[in-house]
Amino acid sequence: MSTEMKTAKKAIQDKIESQIHSIQARLELLKAKAEAGKANAELKLIADLFAKRLTIDHKLGELKGSGETTYQQTKSDVEARVAELEKSLKALETKLKAA
Repeated sequence: MSTEMKTAKKAIQDKIESQIHSIQARLELLKAKAEAGKANAELKLIADLFAKRLTIDHKLGELKGSGETTYQQTKSDVEARVAELEKSLKALETKLKAA
């Protein structure tokens, strides 16, 4: 694998890790707000989002270890999961703001 390819893969992985850290921080904040407001239904949703984030962490590990033949598919899978988690998180944030 060329140095350029390694650098590009590292940049993509760093970007995804940054997104995951941002999502984690937002989830922690939502969890604290939901616990303070005794929002049990929302706490269940937040727990589900934490589980999805853990799955993404696992998939990111697969991405880091993937070879050239599987890299693009694994990358697409991870990016789609991150996008879906982001969408779910935004919907939950909106719901908690309205409450």
